[in-house]
Amino acid sequence: MKQLFTLPFLLLTFAALGQQPPKGPIVAKAALARRDTTIEADTSKENKEPRYYYLSINLNVFVNTRGGFSKRFAPAVEFGRTYGIFDIGLAGGQTSTLHSDTAHYVEFRPTINVFSKGRFAEALCLGAGYVFGARQALMTEICNSINFNISENLAVAVTQGYVFYDGTNDNRSAQYMGLAFTYNFLKPHSVNKQRKKQTLVSDN
Repeated sequence: MKQLFTLPFLLLTFAALGQQPPKGPIVAKAALARRDTTIEADTSKENKEPRYYYLSINLNVFVNTRGGFSKRFAPAVEFGRTYGIFDIGLAGGQTSTLHSDTAHYVEFRPTINVFSKGRFAEALCLGAGYVFGARQALMTEICNSINFNISENLAVAVTQGYVFYDGTNDNRSAQYMGLAFTYNFLKPHSVNKQRKKQTLVSDN
């Protein structure tokens, strides 16, 4: 009698187990698909480029202007955002510290890195701005710089450029050289900081 009850119970148990699909292969496939999707997203071109805000202090000196240091010295501050090799910044400064009442300007400055090798890079900028209270108020600029990234957050550059001032009846141009110190606003352990680090060490 006991065998009559045991045999049907075993048959029902095997039948119930046979209705459940094996979980191992499905879980493995799901994990593999999720991993492949993550790898594909992380290796896309746009996601490899770090994006962050920066602040740059420019200490420029005009080299073809008569007068002392106060007339030649032209400091500026630039704040902007980096998109990989392309920067968009807004700068403000003085064309001369001697005439501080009429020498303030504001300038839109896009910059592109034309060459990079490890911690070194060369950049080209084209700017356009306005000098407040000046007869030659329209300001345009072309410059290039050699940059050295001290770390992911700090960089220093040697700059050289030409500035053109245009007015209604006259115009003039000036050449300058200087130093630029840049701080990149990168959060610790952030993805953008990791990508910035990868760009610095990738060509070493």
